[in-house]
Amino acid sequence: MKWVNHESHVEIYPPKEFKFTECLVFLGRSQEEVLHRIKDHYLYKLLLIQEEMILVKILEAEGIIKVEFPIVAPNNSKRIQVVNYIEEWFDFHSDLEGFYQMANEDQLLKRMAEKYYGLRMVGIPDLFEALTWAIMGQQINLPFAYLLKKRFVESYGNSLTFEGETYWIYPTYKEIAKVRVEDLRNLQFTTRKAEYIIGIAKIMVSGEITKEKLKHLEYHELHNQLMKIRGVGAWTAAYVMMKCFHQHSSFPIADVGLHNALKLQLGLENKPRIHEIKVMATNWEGWQSYATFYLWRSLYD
Repeated sequence: MKWVNHESHVEIYPPKEFKFTECLVFLGRSQEEVLHRIKDHYLYKLLLIQEEMILVKILEAEGIIKVEFPIVAPNNSKRIQVVNYIEEWFDFHSDLEGFYQMANEDQLLKRMAEKYYGLRMVGIPDLFEALTWAIMGQQINLPFAYLLKKRFVESYGNSLTFEGETYWIYPTYKEIAKVRVEDLRNLQFTTRKAEYIIGIAKIMVSGEITKEKLKHLEYHELHNQLMKIRGVGAWTAAYVMMKCFHQHSSFPIADVGLHNALKLQLGLENKPRIHEIKVMATNWEGWQSYATFYLWRSLYD
């Protein structure tokens, strides 16, 4: 991915199939989100790079992503990591030509692929965040999941205030490994979810699970390794595979949001059943995660 370093900012040249405004719609779907802020078409995010908190201010102009540093301009090695994070966050390394070819021939996806053209998988590069956010969302509605995340981040994450706005970084697994189940229970986590999240933090502290170890595994082995983690079922594994590991074949087929989107798009009286979804998804092979993501996007029109 080409990028250019300037004194006060960097410029990233994204793939041709990228539309920043479409990604902002997805990122702006909850008022309770605390890990980024959208203001005047700018996207603000606080990153932890080499133990330093760096606030970035991101804007698209004439097809170029401009990344500014409103507080302190980091050195070159940190800028490289900032660029790497943004490229992974917006899945810049994936060639979406195959997805659009498939979607153009699919009766259900064709209209969405045209309408949301340039939308890329907005990922979660941090494995601990991806796993624990997925666990927070298990068997509850999305607004309450965001409320839990807000309490979790504001209780255990680091923050920085700039021009009257406070920006947050997701808690580290090292911090959460020291937390007690009762502490999370006080934030309205169930006992089971509290145990799962603290357990994941502890195995990550031990080095048993790392993104570096997992990212080189082939699809089925990665799925199996994730499923061995206490609290990770089929849906959570599929979600983490698509959002953290960019596995385009990952398919969270039991996802409630997917079911709601299909019901809406197809004008059904009831949500489709799993065997019906499998039939609908026959043509999506290799791009199930993107098909799911575009269907999720359709819920925010």
